[in-house]
Amino acid sequence: MRLTARWLCVVLWLAFLGPIDALDQRVQDAVQSARRPALEQPMRFLSHACNGTTLCAGLLAVALFDPAAGIETARTALLVLAPTNAAVEVLKRLTDRTRPDGEHQPSNASFPSSHAANIFALAVVLGRRWRRFMPLFVLVALAVAVSRVYLNRHWLSDVVVGSAIGVGTAVWVARWRSRRVASAAPPAAPVADGSGGAGV
Repeated sequence: MRLTARWLCVVLWLAFLGPIDALDQRVQDAVQSARRPALEQPMRFLSHACNGTTLCAGLLAVALFDPAAGIETARTALLVLAPTNAAVEVLKRLTDRTRPDGEHQPSNASFPSSHAANIFALAVVLGRRWRRFMPLFVLVALAVAVSRVYLNRHWLSDVVVGSAIGVGTAVWVARWRSRRVASAAPPAAPVADGSGGAGV
């Protein structure tokens, strides 16, 4: 069964993503030729800042310093990150794509980008909580995704699909939670019509 899934994934890759390889290569060549010493440290900071420890610390800060909805926001983020990472890990093992820098580990394959998936998922969650800062959250997410291509750790299609997984999962979880809250809410009390009885 596992071998069949791997071959199916290879067929899909050749049929749908194969033509993307040429674009990936052109973008990668252009980005690598544009690398500059002044950009190395900022890009590495952005890339390394999006790790498990930093994300957990950030969610803890949200829970502690936002008395209005911090705990709920952090809880929602964890509910989003769990299926996001599950989907990413399954795809990594199925595609087993070599990273542009040559690293090839089936457990840490290039496609899709977990950094992009996680940071875009969080951008959606935080943006729903602080809507006026949504452009800032999206800008940070884009910068992290770009840093992964810049540092030659991912192809363009890796970060595009990873970003789509993060956004899609975050939106799906948000809608699911909204439906649950709505269904758990008590029914509204009937409105009196002024005649001593309930309005019809």
